Amino acid sequence: MHNYNFYLDLVNKAINNINYPKQPAHLYEPIAYTMGLGGKRVRPVLTLMTCEAMGGDLNKAINAALGIELFHNFTLIHDDVMDNADVRRGKPTVHKRWDQNVAILSGDTMLQMAAQAMTRVDADIVQPLMELFNDTAIKVYEGQQYDMDYETRNDVTVEEYMKMIRLKTSVLTGCSCKAGAIVARADEEDAESIYNMAVNLGLAFQLQDDYLDVWGDPATFGKEIGGDIVNNKKTFLLINAIDHAAGNEAKELHHWLTDKYAPKQDKIEAVTALYESLGLKDLARNAIIKYSHQALDLLHETKMKYDAYKQFEAVIESLVNRDR
Repeated sequence: MHNYNFYLDLVNKAINNINYPKQPAHLYEPIAYTMGLGGKRVRPVLTLMTCEAMGGDLNKAINAALGIELFHNFTLIHDDVMDNADVRRGKPTVHKRWDQNVAILSGDTMLQMAAQAMTRVDADIVQPLMELFNDTAIKVYEGQQYDMDYETRNDVTVEEYMKMIRLKTSVLTGCSCKAGAIVARADEEDAESIYNMAVNLGLAFQLQDDYLDVWGDPATFGKEIGGDIVNNKKTFLLINAIDHAAGNEAKELHHWLTDKYAPKQDKIEAVTALYESLGLKDLARNAIIKYSHQALDLLHETKMKYDAYKQFEAVIESLVNRDR
């Protein structure tokens, strides 16, 4: 096994080598802009790591890894439109730099580019890889719909939320690892174990995002801190706050959720203080640890070599303790 940066360099090289058509400029420039914003590239790195851990040829997994990263960034462009987000990775979002129509059409094109990349593998694994890709895409869209549905509900349960983030976020992490296993021609049992490991990692990863949106450092997080609070977004923290708040705390929370004219910073500070008084900071960290430990347990079920296991273990630990 190589170190994390080795795989990351391969991914970045593949992204830098994408040959975008010059015209129409408003279709391809936003794609190049989005892919050039950087990011953690966790999913394509996991594809390459899994392929090598399962005894496969890294060079044969590059296109699958690239397809997954293109797909992930396509979802971000469309999510930013739906969320009316201004900033992504510290830079203006596509619909803010250009407009919504450009963002929608460029995102659509990225989706097809992702599908094209996923087919550029050995012919005998195109079908299982595309079945995985298409099934994952549909689940991601289901998760996004649940996320939008929850915006108008105040009775969302923690169980419903966990189902939503599993679909919207975690299944793509699972797809990333299983794609690497398919390219390596791992047996089905190992492929399923690595998939389930990555789904649990994805849950921990999203809960860490929820945590950082409240307690992160804006200089490193890449997004405005408190955006979920301002938008009354149904996160693990808000749902638990609604469940746990009583008396004056419940009244105060209701005030901040319903006052449309509240100054942003005042709302962020007040709701953050409520979360802390309700013990939600520790609750969130404990949930992150729970799912990361489940990921590690599932990792044990695979037949990968010890050095590969230790490499994955280090990645899991770094992802659930990150600050951005």
